[in-house]
Amino acid sequence: MSKRILMVEDTEDNRQIVRDLIATTEYELIEAADGAAGVAAAAAQKPDLILMDIQLPVMDGYEATRHIKSDPALRHIPIIAVTSYALSGDEAKALAAGCDGYIAKPFSPRQLLAKVRELLA
Repeated sequence: MSKRILMVEDTEDNRQIVRDLIATTEYELIEAADGAAGVAAAAAQKPDLILMDIQLPVMDGYEATRHIKSDPALRHIPIIAVTSYALSGDEAKALAAGCDGYIAKPFSPRQLLAKVRELLA
């Protein structure tokens, strides 16, 4: 059974980039377009990894991550923050919210896949 990745991203262009990237791998992709939908999808689908944008409608990525990590059934799922928040301190803020990794946009597809594979290994 292939591993499933949940991408929580509100920008269609960014979703398409990740869709195209994941299509070249053995992974299955699930998508959510806002933070609340991401939390709901995590609970319903139990993905193996989550790619979490931070700047999201309804509920931001920090809050969505905290919700997921506070659920005993979901807290083991690694979450990678994939965000345009790339100022000093932003990575620490994402990790403090519960993210297990951090990738700044624009990202290198090779860098993103390497981080995904590292956390799914």
